[in-house]
Amino acid sequence: MNYDDFLATVITEAAGLAAAARTVGPDASVPSTPEWTMAKLVKHTGTTHRWATANVRAAAFSNPGDLDLGLPASEADYPDWIEAGAQSFVELLRATDPDAPTWSWGVDQRVQFWARRMAHETAVHRWDAQSATGVQSPIDAPLAADGIDEQLENLPASASFNSEAAAALTGRGESLHLHATDVEGEWLITFAPDGMTYAREHAKGDLAVRGGASDLLLLMVGRRSLDGLEVFGDAGVLDAHAAITHF
Repeated sequence: MNYDDFLATVITEAAGLAAAARTVGPDASVPSTPEWTMAKLVKHTGTTHRWATANVRAAAFSNPGDLDLGLPASEADYPDWIEAGAQSFVELLRATDPDAPTWSWGVDQRVQFWARRMAHETAVHRWDAQSATGVQSPIDAPLAADGIDEQLENLPASASFNSEAAAALTGRGESLHLHATDVEGEWLITFAPDGMTYAREHAKGDLAVRGGASDLLLLMVGRRSLDGLEVFGDAGVLDAHAAITHF
C-alpha cells in the first residue's frame, strides 16, 4: 500500500466508524473495548486524528493536552465531528511531502508515518465500533497485512511508553509464526533474551497460526482469540507474550 492508499483508508474507515456510531447512539457499549461507550471510542479516535494533524503541521511534537478539539456540545454530534477531523487530516497530508521530516513516536520520523498509523488506527476502531452493531466487516486483507508489518515494526518503540509490552518482547527464544491465507504474508516472530525480532518468511515456529489477514491483525491487537483460527504447536507462546497485543 502507498501513501494515497493510507489517506483514502482514513476517510473510508472514519465514515464506517461514524455510521456505526449513528446506528447505536453515543451511550451504547462497545463489546470489543468494553471499557468504552461509543462516545468515548469516537472521541478517542477523533482526538488521535487531530493530534496527528498537529504533529504534521508543526513538524514537531505537539502536546495532545494543548489541542483545541472543537468537541460538539452533544455526543450525538460526535460522528460528524470525527468525519470532519479525518477530512482535515487527509487534506493536510495530501498537501504535504510524505518524506518531509516530523516527530513520531515510531521508527519512521517522516510524515508518511502518520498516514499509515492513522489508517490502521481508524480501521481497527471502525471494527470496534461495528462490534456494537452486531454487523462487522473484516479489515481489508492488504491493509491488514500491512497492519501486521506496522505493528511489528513499532512494537520496540512502543516499549518506551508501555511497560507491559516491553516485558513481553523478551523471552527464551520461543517463536510465533503467522501465515495469512487470503493475501501474501508470513511472519516469524522470535522472543529472545535481548528483545523481539521478526522476519517476513516461511519458517517453523513453536506456535503457528493460520487465518485471514484481518483475523491475524485483530489477534495481534488483542481484539480476538485463537478460536476459529488454525493453530499448530504451543499456544502458551502467545499467552506468555500476550501483552504485545496491548499496543
